[in-house]
Formats: sequence, structure tokens, C-alpha cells
Amino acid sequence: MFEVLTEKLTGVLQRLSGRGRISEDNVREAMRQVRTALLEADVNLQVVRKFCDDVAEKALGSEVIKSLHPGQVMIKIVHDELVELMGPVDSRIYYVSPPPTIIMVAGLQGSGKTTACGKLGRYVISQGKRPVLVACDLQRPAAVEQLRIVAEQARAGFFKVDGETNPVRVAREGVNWAEDNEHDVVIIDTAGRLHIDDQMMAQAEDIARAVKPHQMYLVCDAMTGQDAVNSAGQFNQRLELDGVILTKFDSDARGGAALSVKAVTGKPIKFLTVGEKLDALEEFHPDRMAGRILGMGDVVTLVEKAQAQLDQAQAAKLQEKMTKGRLTLDDFLGQMKQLQKVGPLKEILKMMPGAAGQMDAMQIEGGEMTQMEGVIRSMTPAERADPAIVEASRRRRIARGSGTEPQEVSGLIKSFNMASGMMKQMAGMGTRDRMKFAQQMGQAGLGGGMPKFKVKQRSKRLSKKERAKRKKRRR
Repeated sequence: MFEVLTEKLTGVLQRLSGRGRISEDNVREAMRQVRTALLEADVNLQVVRKFCDDVAEKALGSEVIKSLHPGQVMIKIVHDELVELMGPVDSRIYYVSPPPTIIMVAGLQGSGKTTACGKLGRYVISQGKRPVLVACDLQRPAAVEQLRIVAEQARAGFFKVDGETNPVRVAREGVNWAEDNEHDVVIIDTAGRLHIDDQMMAQAEDIARAVKPHQMYLVCDAMTGQDAVNSAGQFNQRLELDGVILTKFDSDARGGAALSVKAVTGKPIKFLTVGEKLDALEEFHPDRMAGRILGMGDVVTLVEKAQAQLDQAQAAKLQEKMTKGRLTLDDFLGQMKQLQKVGPLKEILKMMPGAAGQMDAMQIEGGEMTQMEGVIRSMTPAERADPAIVEASRRRRIARGSGTEPQEVSGLIKSFNMASGMMKQMAGMGTRDRMKFAQQMGQAGLGGGMPKFKVKQRSKRLSKKERAKRKKRRR
């Protein structure tokens, strides 16, 4: 997500950061490049103009030109304007008392609406609620059956009325059934169309009048860019939306919809779907998203995901070791395996401060964990406990044992040393200090903070020529 925009914006800001002083001409040239980057990311033209004008005005009216660190001040201005553009957003669902809380979900066909209902169901279950998914999409073939399967996978309740053709009756009966069966959240899946039409809108309005939903969300496909923004605007004119769920966000390298929806429609993005699994639903936080766009990572979201997946007892032991500075490669490997539960390593690294701008230098293709484990398992217990003793001859032996190159062993140890150093620094900090530290690391990353290292995919079979070369080196 945001790969293209992140690459271009960080490039522009890096060039500014590399200057000892910044002039008015430098700022205006930078904003021309930012404008081009935003337009290429499919951001709405009016939004681009206002954003660039606001940044330029604040940059020229502030102490950027006189500052000793003008690049960092400029980064902060751009970051704050991105937050302003996408927010403020309160992504929480407020549950009513007495229950049930009624959530109505609308959207076009193909936007991922039915799956989004299942993800919302899983989300409210994680908050201790008992949701029921109500099948009011009676237009699309097999839509009711699809919602039933999604509800079963999400471990949520499911309601349908066999033979009924009026979605308003189904919605009303679904709410009554939820009250009688002690379900405290009702999620209503409405019919979609290939395009917006009066019949679709009238049906959605009738359902809304009948059940009076407490929250009304529109599901939009992030990959459709400005079409998603236009759809949100038209829906909002008829339905008075509370927010937008942006789907397929992990597949959208541009991100124009995310940057345009709030400014164009006045309605915030509430949630993002970032994968196919039913737990791949994220609350939308403008400040965290701005950090991702600028290559500063998103440590808070990473920590939240980790807390939901990782073993808390192991985490407590690790915290104690980090505080004492006794982290070993065995600990490192164990934590990397735990992180696999959070998501793919490449996606995790993108959330680390400074790493997002260096992803091109990291050739991570899927087998990096196997290779890392092979290198660590090829070490002796003493080497795993104290990597500092791994000198040239030991590196060659470890490389032979793991089928890698000595420089890859060095790269792993270097990464471990950097990670353990950061962990030790953060171990004794409070939450606020950790956030400040993460932001500083992110800003350093824009100047090339994290080292570039390669994680190569291990070859299954070496050529005869390569085997001869390795044999010669061993001699």
C-alpha cells in the first residue's frame, strides 16, 4: 500500500534534508514534485491543489528556511497536513444500551461488501460482543449462501428468511430475532449493483427507515481509486453515511482513494481491509497512515497486532532479557517465528521505523525465515549466546553449514545487533517515550537510517561452476 507515493515523497524529502539550508525556491520546487507524486497516486485534483498550497504556505510562513534542521521541520509539516487531510477519525464502534447495536453495510457489487460484513463480525467478537449477520442481499445469486459461509467462518450468528423477496421485511425480522436470541450487534448486508441506480438507493433507504441503524458504512474498493470516492459521494447524498470501509487496501499501491475520501465526501474512512482472512480488518488512524506514507513506519499498529498474537508469558521473559541486555540469537529466532503469526515478514518490516524506504534493498521473497533459521542453527550454543565471537573463520563454517554466503551471516548478525540495541533502548521506556523514539527513528530513516542488507532466496541446486567456486574458496 502507498508503495509508489511513499517512494516519491521520501525521495523529495530526502533531497530537502540533504541541504544545509532551504530557500523559497527549494520549497516551491519540492511542492511541484509532491503535486506530481499525488496526482500519479490518483489523488483528487482539488485535494492535491489544496494540500500543496497549505504545505507551501506553512513552510514559507514558518521557520523552515531559518531552521538548523529544515528537512525535519518540512517532514513534520507534510506529516501534519496528511493527518489533517485524512482525519480526524474516531474508528470505534459505539454500542447502544439496551442492545442490539444495528450496523448497516452498503456498497457496489465486487467491492468486497459481504466479506467486509464477516470481518466486522469478527472485529466485534474480539470486543466481547455477539453479532448476527442478516442476509438482505436478495438480488445477487448465492449472496445469502456466501454470507452464511462467511458468518460461520467468523463464528458469528446468521439470519435469513427462506422464500422472502422483500429485504425490508428480512431486516426488520432479523433485528427482532437478534433481540430474542441475545445478540447485541446486528450487521445488515444489503444488495449491491454494478453501478449506482435509483432502485438500489431506494431499497437501501427503505431498509434504513425500517430499522434505523446506529451506524451506516459504505464499502469501497480501494483499487478503483477516484471511482470509489465518487461512489462514496453519491451514496452519502442519499443515505447519510457514518464512514467508509476501504477494502483491498493491501493491493492498492497508489492510495489515492484513502487520501481523497474524507476531503471530497466529508465522511471518514473507519476501517481498512488488508488481506483475505477475516481478521484482516484494521481501524483507520490518520496519524499512523501518515507515518506509513512518509516511510516512518507504524509501530503502534505493529505492537497491537503483536499483542493479539504473541505469547504473553514469552513476551514477559523477553522484556526482562531486553532490559538486562542479554538477548541471544535463540531469543531473536523465537521472536521472529512468533512474528510470523502477525503477518509476512516483508509487511512487518514496512511498519518498522525507517524500513519502508529501504524495502527495495531487501530482497525478501518468502524463504527468508527458513534461511535465517538455517544460519542460526549452524552456530554453536556459544555463538548463538554471544554473536560477537563470530569472526571470519567461524562465519565461513556457518555459511557452509547453512548453504549461504559469509556476508549473509554477517548481515544477519548486524541485523540482530541493531534490533537488540533498539529493543534494549525501548525496554525501559513508557508508551509515550516509545512513540517519541519510534518517530525519531522514522525521521532518521528518511535520511537513510536503517542499513541496507539483503536476504536472498536459497538456491535448491548449485550449478557445476558455482560448486567449483565454493570448493576453491574453502581451500
